Amino acid sequence: MDDIDRRIVAALQRDGRITNVELAELVGLSPTPCARRVARLEAEEVITGYGARVDPVRVGLPVSIFVSVELERQDREAITTFERAVVTLPEVMECYLMTGSRDILLRVVAEDLTTFNHFLEERLMRLPGIRSIRSNFALRTLIRRQSLPLGPNGS
Repeated sequence: MDDIDRRIVAALQRDGRITNVELAELVGLSPTPCARRVARLEAEEVITGYGARVDPVRVGLPVSIFVSVELERQDREAITTFERAVVTLPEVMECYLMTGSRDILLRVVAEDLTTFNHFLEERLMRLPGIRSIRSNFALRTLIRRQSLPLGPNGS
């Protein structure tokens, strides 16, 4: 990626609905080469998709919970089995394979504590291969970035 590609990606991170003409003007290209670069960035999976940013509180999912999971085994098969199972749980917004004492870190959203408890007992705890689970509730979000720092000064 060159500097123009970075400016294109940064602009699309800020506003995925920007027109190609506006984007081209913003990054200093004419529309046709700009469109070709965007298509290439999409084909190379630098740009992996477009979507709306939704406020979880306004859609009734104000509770964020970080769930640490320790697996019974830490081999590739156990991790793959867990991954295949957890991907079916729509409440799980993010899932990371971690270093340290916990193998997996999940970010889960819920309507309230009762809903989360139901998710925990009836869905997550029933997945195979789990040794232990610990949950931490976020009190409030201090920073939530959607854009990666691509520019020379992190913008």
